[in-house]
Amino acid sequence: MNRARAEAVKNISNATGSKKKERFWWKKNTPSSAEMKDQSQEALPFRAGYVAIIGEPNVGKSTLINLFVGQNVSAVTRKPQTTRQRILGILSTDQFQAVFIDTPGLLEPRYLLHEIMVRSAVNAFWDADVIIVVADSAEDHKSEKSLVIEKLQNIKKPVYLALNKIDLISEQKLRKLVKYYGEVYPFREIFPISALKQSGTSDLLKSVINDLPVHPPLYPPDIVSDYPEKFFVGEIIREKIFESYKEEIPYSTAVEIIEYSEREGRKDVIRAEIIVERESQKAILIGKGGKAMKEIGKKARIDIEKFLGREVFLELFVKVRANWRNDQQWLRRFGYLK
Repeated sequence: MNRARAEAVKNISNATGSKKKERFWWKKNTPSSAEMKDQSQEALPFRAGYVAIIGEPNVGKSTLINLFVGQNVSAVTRKPQTTRQRILGILSTDQFQAVFIDTPGLLEPRYLLHEIMVRSAVNAFWDADVIIVVADSAEDHKSEKSLVIEKLQNIKKPVYLALNKIDLISEQKLRKLVKYYGEVYPFREIFPISALKQSGTSDLLKSVINDLPVHPPLYPPDIVSDYPEKFFVGEIIREKIFESYKEEIPYSTAVEIIEYSEREGRKDVIRAEIIVERESQKAILIGKGGKAMKEIGKKARIDIEKFLGREVFLELFVKVRANWRNDQQWLRRFGYLK
């Protein structure tokens, strides 16, 4: 039993046999689950396992996992390196349970947080039963060989390639890419897809499910992630920062939820600290007269209320923690370092 599977056994026991102090994000009825139910295959053995989704930054990993699960379990922006932690997205049906692991993009580390992100992605290789490599077909494909393919050389498990964003390239270029990737690594199969357009993704999912081991469910069937609600609230706030600011600010920012209170008959209260590394970054985030921060709060509150299904009072603060991306103590406090 690998580390992830052992942890899942513990999680399912805890989820069904004890009260939790934190509210977890419980699954609603989603089209993704219903569409995967095939009455003609009810006699087949139940399959359950982990599927790691890996690749370079900004290739569409988070978009793909959100599509599979039928809920937004991972932050999605146009900027690379939005995902910083391993995030589980769980798809359960009567025939299978696929536990997708959304991983940070593989990159050359420039500070300690980057090193932790890369380590987290590589560890997912070993925990997973099946691996999906996502590549951006619209970008220079040769970089994939050094940053992703190289790390798969000793992996002895099914590895699929999802050539994403094919809606942005010509048929001629697609044929060249399929030929190229077929030569650099022995993929189980190569699937040209568009996660955004939901093209080719159903065939990819069906093939991956067939490679999962015969195994009982690893998590309760009504849960879509093992993170509590307040984690996703923090991710929504961070997502809005990524969408609103350029280069330096998003990557120097962390979000810590300091209060998360549910109140009967009234709005929930959420207070969060946005952490930056320098006073100049704090001034930019707040903006003249606090206007910029109010806009971030407004956008975040709208999405948080949609996510939670209830009204909230959201208050944001900005704090400076010098060089936190290289500080083990702060990285551990923010949940990036265990």
